[in-house]
Amino acid sequence: MGPGRQLLLVTRGRKTGEPRSVGLTYINDGDRWIVVGSNAGEDRHPAWWLNLKEDPAATVLVDGHSVLVTAQELEEPERTEVFARFAAEVDESYLEYQKRTSRRLPVVALTRTTM
Repeated sequence: MGPGRQLLLVTRGRKTGEPRSVGLTYINDGDRWIVVGSNAGEDRHPAWWLNLKEDPAATVLVDGHSVLVTAQELEEPERTEVFARFAAEVDESYLEYQKRTSRRLPVVALTRTTM
């Protein structure tokens, strides 16, 4: 899945209802995993984000564990702060990705679901 800290996100396809998996780079934020829907600066959102908007329940495979999570898009001012930290910790290319597109890159918190 590439360099850096990686997790495997499994969502439910919004059109098919079938499981969809994608490897994503993340940072830890307390007990949350933070991912960014950059799509390398393309003008369209990545499919995994559209799936999460439809159904925020998902599973992450991280550090050898499968964890049920709920996704939530961060809002301002937290979004700006966490996005800057994400770019600094992961790769400053994310700042360039934001410049390439007019859409706001979603910064998404994945939080363990408690039963």
